[in-house]
Amino acid sequence: MSSSIKAITYFIADLHLSEDRPDITACFLNFLENEAVNAEKLYILGDLFEAWLGDDDDSDFVNSIANGLSSVSEQGTQIFYIHGNRDFLLGKKYAKKSNMILLPEVTLIDLYGQKAVIMHGDTLCTKDIEYQKFRKKSRSWWWKTLMTSLPLPFRKKKAADYRKRSSAATAMKSQHIMDVTQKEVVNCLEDYNSQLLIHGHTHRPAIHKLTANNNTAQRIVLGDWYEQGAWLKVEKDKVELLTESFSKI
Repeated sequence: MSSSIKAITYFIADLHLSEDRPDITACFLNFLENEAVNAEKLYILGDLFEAWLGDDDDSDFVNSIANGLSSVSEQGTQIFYIHGNRDFLLGKKYAKKSNMILLPEVTLIDLYGQKAVIMHGDTLCTKDIEYQKFRKKSRSWWWKTLMTSLPLPFRKKKAADYRKRSSAATAMKSQHIMDVTQKEVVNCLEDYNSQLLIHGHTHRPAIHKLTANNNTAQRIVLGDWYEQGAWLKVEKDKVELLTESFSKI
């Protein structure tokens, strides 16, 4: 284990890495090499990739990400992964290659003495009924089995078509529909008897105060990486939402 490992935990989500955005990839690899490598733990809360079509994708691009993650893990940082809505097909093979530990979609962790619920966050958006219907279907074993059995080039075409339709549909939806439902947030915290929830998905980085379990609670939303790097840095007595401009890389 690296002697530089400190009592720091990082959380990231919604990087949407893809070959056509090398600026995001460069920022992420820089984050791994200069920030995450010094931490105890790194939690990736979904949508690391713009689209994940199956662990049989052996492109140089996805291998470069795996190598970056694996290098950090080998130096002592534990890396944990929760699936997002874009990369829920990421499986054990790629996780092993990247030295990542796959976690359930909702996980309770001990964060320096505080219980924290971590998740991608799409299940909290219950007002988006159309998306929730698709989510239920796409997480079924038969749908995943069917998709991963199709030839990779066909999957890539289907994924591109879906993203176009999804972008068009999203443009028609109000921000209210695509944001979390407060009741669902409270229910989640109370189900896990926790006062802290950390998630991504909505691309609205902020620290929100609310009431759950008859006490003050917090909901921390992680930022996306479309315009800049974004991460949550947690130490025992300090919590920071941080960003880094792509121009600095």
